[in-house]
Amino acid sequence: MTDRIGMKVFDLHCGQFHVFEGWFASELDFVSQRERGLIECPVCGDASVTKKLSAPRLNLGSVSTNETHHVQAHDSSAHNESLQSAWMSVARQIIANTDDVGSSFAEEARKIHYGEIPERGIRGKATSDETTALLEEGISIMSLPLPEALKGQLQ
Repeated sequence: MTDRIGMKVFDLHCGQFHVFEGWFASELDFVSQRERGLIECPVCGDASVTKKLSAPRLNLGSVSTNETHHVQAHDSSAHNESLQSAWMSVARQIIANTDDVGSSFAEEARKIHYGEIPERGIRGKATSDETTALLEEGISIMSLPLPEALKGQLQ
């Protein structure tokens, strides 16, 4: 277990511009993990993660226009973080209240729709052809990509 003392905290974002934080032993550790595909966005699962530019904040005494601009940018960032947090909460609820049927999604959805098995919430994977066929049969479904990170245990 790595001691958190001396850990580098990086602000990261994915190709969809979801912002999140990552803790690494060093800059090299971050680069190594990224190159091995070990880092992905906790919101959408995108592995094209980059480090946001950051600079130390200097307290020089008086409030300047740059500091006012920083506060406005922070408010926007806080809003985005709030939306991401809400999305993660919804995704956790979906996972907690549905059965993962994997690639059997289309078959299970049909069985439920036609009353062959008891109705329940399911999630899984379907090809675009299977999705089209389900919709043409009048079976209501919704495509909702869930981050792989949520399928394991999160802290």
